[in-house]
Amino acid sequence: MTKWPLVALLGCVAAVVVTVLLTVPFPVLPGAHPHVDVLRDFTPAQLAREDAFHSAVRPPAYASLLVGLLVAGVLGLTGLGARLVGALPGHWTVKAVLGTTLVLVVGRVVTLPFDVQAERVLRRYGLSTQDWAGWTDDLLRGLGIQAVMSALVVVVVLALARRATATWWAWGALAAAALTVLGSFVYPVVVEPAFNRFTSLPAGQLRTDLLALADKDDVPVQDVLVADASRRTTALNAYVSGFGSTRRIVVYDTLLRTSSPREVELVVAHELGHAKRQDVLHGTVMGAFGAAAGICGLFLLLSWSPLLRRVGASSAGDPRVVPLVLFLAAATPLLVAPLANLVSRHVEARADLHALELTGDVDTALASEKRLSVVNLSDLDPNPLVYAFFFTHPTGPERIALAREWERLHR
Repeated sequence: MTKWPLVALLGCVAAVVVTVLLTVPFPVLPGAHPHVDVLRDFTPAQLAREDAFHSAVRPPAYASLLVGLLVAGVLGLTGLGARLVGALPGHWTVKAVLGTTLVLVVGRVVTLPFDVQAERVLRRYGLSTQDWAGWTDDLLRGLGIQAVMSALVVVVVLALARRATATWWAWGALAAAALTVLGSFVYPVVVEPAFNRFTSLPAGQLRTDLLALADKDDVPVQDVLVADASRRTTALNAYVSGFGSTRRIVVYDTLLRTSSPREVELVVAHELGHAKRQDVLHGTVMGAFGAAAGICGLFLLLSWSPLLRRVGASSAGDPRVVPLVLFLAAATPLLVAPLANLVSRHVEARADLHALELTGDVDTALASEKRLSVVNLSDLDPNPLVYAFFFTHPTGPERIALAREWERLHR
């Protein structure tokens, strides 16, 4: 009964590995030996300020993460969550939806004090511009979207488990992969507008230059949008969002207000590098295989009778497994984070090199990276464990060193 789900699990993991090997650069710049020297580009005062910031913001952030996982584990592994879901009224679908929402709300409530403290630190250091009403609105919107998406996945999984007790892993894997792909297409047009307002960048030299940059790079772009990020942050950023007819360059209004046109072009050139290399598509493929692998692994776990008895559920289709499923969904990303972040950092470094190749502007790249690191209070010399588990991008000094090395090799 468990042979084919195990084979499928291993096959999906192998597919992720193959996709990584085919699409991710190892090494990023062959023949390069970049030398990272933090003190060459950043003053002791800048290092002290970012260190003080991270010393203040990380304790509540880590506490929120750990307490959230602990509560999810208690609800998912002790049977307490199963009893709460079992006591809910209605059809099994109602229990599943209400149970999912209840577990997520409990997790958010217990971590709320730590999240509030982290937000206070962000405000103290000038990185957050939100008032508490706006912060609460974002929190509730995020929780609502998470609850709807999670409940949808849970109901689909339970429905399959109830109708096809021996083969639901196969149907569930296909559904998970399909939902992952659908989510990548839907996110730019449904989720992003829930948190930001977007307006077209007015006609002018910068808009013309950005569209010309995309045209030079052979990356079709439908529009250049400005996101009102200043409502919540002072961070500087831009990105290319969407696929095909939905693809657009999105620039933070904070970047437009504080950066030169050359700096904006360089940041956009980095994002065009992602679009040029189809990084979002490749990430979606990896995510689809990863989601399918997760369903196969879930089937194997829920086929283990001692685990079901421990959590107080009768079968994989029993809504009382909901807290366990949500705990696994919360814990798994943390377990795979070091490998996922390693891949992400290589992809981001390649996009940095693409920006240099597209613009040839090393001086602006160096100046811009220094300024972005200082303004965003980036961690310039992170602890190796922090770097492995939480850094999806190279550090500022690493990016600067890579730019200098690219210049040396192309001199």
